[in-house]
Amino acid sequence: MYEQLETYFQQKLSLTEVQFAEITALLTPKSVRKGELVVRQGEVGRYGAFVAKGCLRSYVIDKKEKEHILQFAPENWWIADQNSILHNEPAMFYIDALEDSEVFLFGSAFFQKLQAIGPEFQSLFYTLLQNSVRSMQKRLISTLSATAEERYLEFIHTYPTLALRLPQRMIAAYLGVTPESLSRIRKELSIHK
Repeated sequence: MYEQLETYFQQKLSLTEVQFAEITALLTPKSVRKGELVVRQGEVGRYGAFVAKGCLRSYVIDKKEKEHILQFAPENWWIADQNSILHNEPAMFYIDALEDSEVFLFGSAFFQKLQAIGPEFQSLFYTLLQNSVRSMQKRLISTLSATAEERYLEFIHTYPTLALRLPQRMIAAYLGVTPESLSRIRKELSIHK
């Protein structure tokens, strides 16, 4: 599990053994069972997670008890209700495990302390933050204006390993379509190949 984390950071920047030890001191390794909640909507979220193995998701449940998936977090992804962690406010969404997963939990001070390890980490933090905002903006625009087929193709581009790992109903909940509509989209795309 630690090798996965070290490889992730080594791909982003040059990392010394001392720096990696400082990073791991800021994180708590945890095994999360399939279905286990990491963050509960309405409660103050204390942790976010870096996924070393498995897959987590963030989602909301509307008044009609329908799930709306906001994000998937497979290996090497970060996931958190940043507003809850940083501002000590109730979480806006749930985060749970879709598979048995190995994660590193981080708290509100993680990114500040990460920046103190070295100046290159400030740049990494800024890049991660930009990517998060960019991803959410693209997701919002896609949800509001793209066709279901375009949203599915974007899903495949964003999460290339998940199409075969996740149940169809989860992908449909992410796309905002019914499982039956997703089936039709997949069938039409396979015919056009």
